[in-house]
Amino acid sequence: MPKNNYDLVSLKIENFLKSNISNYSRLRNFDFGVNNRENVSCLSPYLTHRIVSEFELIKSVLEKYKFSSVEKFIQEVFWRVYWKGWLEKNQKVWGDFVNSLSAIKTNDSYYEAIEGKTQISCFNEWVDELKTSNYLHNHTRMWFASIWIFTLKLPWQLGAKFFLEHLLDGDAASNTLSWRWVAGLQTKGKHYLAKSWNIEKFTNNRFKNVCLNEEAEPIEEIEANSTQKNDIRHSLAQKNRTIILFENDLLPQSMSIDYKKYDKVLVILLDNSKRNIFLSKNVFDFKKSLINDFNTVLDNAKIIKSNELEVLFDTKKTFDVLYPSVGENLDYITKCKLKKKLNLNFIIRKEDKFCWQFANKGFFNFKKNIHKIIDELELS
Repeated sequence: MPKNNYDLVSLKIENFLKSNISNYSRLRNFDFGVNNRENVSCLSPYLTHRIVSEFELIKSVLEKYKFSSVEKFIQEVFWRVYWKGWLEKNQKVWGDFVNSLSAIKTNDSYYEAIEGKTQISCFNEWVDELKTSNYLHNHTRMWFASIWIFTLKLPWQLGAKFFLEHLLDGDAASNTLSWRWVAGLQTKGKHYLAKSWNIEKFTNNRFKNVCLNEEAEPIEEIEANSTQKNDIRHSLAQKNRTIILFENDLLPQSMSIDYKKYDKVLVILLDNSKRNIFLSKNVFDFKKSLINDFNTVLDNAKIIKSNELEVLFDTKKTFDVLYPSVGENLDYITKCKLKKKLNLNFIIRKEDKFCWQFANKGFFNFKKNIHKIIDELELS
């Protein structure tokens, strides 16, 4: 029996590599239902919070398999790295998304959708699955987003928000940019339309004759007024004796950072009063369990609440911060930096820094550099 989430994810990786990865490329697009997930890894909640890093996972895979036999799985893991890197270079997209939420008016169709009371039975089941298991198969997320945008004609921003509220693996980059991709905004004019035959086939005939808008045009971009720009300078070196980190990067050991060199490692999970998007209880409780585990595996770690941290900022101004990447956590700490006049040394993991340089265009360009990344980071 795993004693914590770190042991649990190690066991999940071991089982997936032993039994299921060989069929991943052939079966990955099938959603067989909530009780049959053996065709996918289900590691995303742990990757999102870096209970295991993308790079550790890829290294584990390549220790057992040749690249050519697991290429599709490795590409899927690198999509997460790519999305983060792309959003780092296009931070206004996140700012526009967040700012747009307060301006969008909800209606009866929206409430029917989030309560699973539409006329589309598969969509309603997915809403229930999302709220109860806090997970959806990746292919199902694409169908869900397409139905939300093109059949129910709801703003994509509200759908992206709904996912972030309920997904255990909710990630600012992957979630926001995936919704934009479905809508036709990420790759201009190229959208994703869910098709009834596709849903029938890849749910193994669980849902048939789904009535959808299969002829919709891509959504057009409406420019928001966000001026969000991150002028943070990243560092690779420790400068202070105390480091602050957030719940989306809980890797206790890595090639980049040695926490043993710090007197204190302050771990923070923002409560909903500090967030733009409120998390559901299930998601918040999951995150809480993760920081509790981090706190037990690192002797110098201390969980700190946001109000306690802000009090500390009144008297102490200089800290290292593990760079949390674009999203809620970065929004929070940059506001604190300005308000409290802090001197923060933002440490970026060298693995991320190296990979993000290739995220300036589309994924095809990033993909061409995967072997270079694997060699540079010694993942094989």
